[in-house]
Amino acid sequence: MTTASIPVTNRRRRQPSKLRRSVRRNLTAYGFLCGALICFAFFSWYPMVRQVILSFQKTNFVDAPEWVGLKNFRTVFSDPAFAPAWINTAMFTLLALLCGYVIPFITAIVLNELRHARAYLRFVVYLPVMLPPAVGVLLFQWFYNPDYGLFNQVLGFFHLPGLQWLNSSGTALISLVIVSTWMNMGSGTLIYLAALQTIPSELYEAAELDGAGLFKRIRHITIPQTKLILLVMLLLQIVATMQVFIEPYLLTGGGPENSTVTVVYLMYQYAFNFGSLNAGNALGLMLMLVLMVFSAIYLRVSRDNTV
Repeated sequence: MTTASIPVTNRRRRQPSKLRRSVRRNLTAYGFLCGALICFAFFSWYPMVRQVILSFQKTNFVDAPEWVGLKNFRTVFSDPAFAPAWINTAMFTLLALLCGYVIPFITAIVLNELRHARAYLRFVVYLPVMLPPAVGVLLFQWFYNPDYGLFNQVLGFFHLPGLQWLNSSGTALISLVIVSTWMNMGSGTLIYLAALQTIPSELYEAAELDGAGLFKRIRHITIPQTKLILLVMLLLQIVATMQVFIEPYLLTGGGPENSTVTVVYLMYQYAFNFGSLNAGNALGLMLMLVLMVFSAIYLRVSRDNTV
């Protein structure tokens, strides 16, 4: 054996020990990763695959399932509530964007401009998010009561006629939007506030020296500097609001006259009231395909801005 071959042999003998040390060093991380993958597979991926399968089957979970092709989809399409459910979901999403997307951003700008009590006001804004959703919804059920509700009392104080907030097809949907905005605006406000605090203060100082007012600073500095987070939040809010369920379920039951029935609420009706779980899964598959489009846009935007 030559002298030159000894280091090569020693390196070859040391390689397995390095690999073992690397695996041993990362074993804990692999364990946590496996736990997360198992949770995602069991609670997210498996239900989605199962939903696709059930959409093409007829089953009562007692007898053997029967493949029925597109029959469940034809059942859903022929339902008179199918079109109103999609229209109401689209209208709710649009109204929620007008209220729940703009109001948190304005609130974050106001909080960012304050010099005192900022921490306290952040807590107040985020407080509704910490409440259980059912509690917040039932609180507004009292607010909307046409006889003794808070909102009609305020209208009466100004000598205005009271409204049938949840009992009128003209005001029921916007009433649900108000509830959803109040319950969820805290999270968006804090996210926007965090984005605003990353903007260099030198930009605002230079703008003030040039005589720019508040609205010009917002238009030329704030919005351009936060356009990525604004776009991401827009896509996430579309995905979230299209899955609205608890508000119509607890407040209106889809009424009056199907004016607040949504896609997810109709899915619930199929599964638990109409006894047609497979039709509910077919409707859920349609909604999942629509949401996948917005999710793909979100992933594309995130990837393009992280490369």
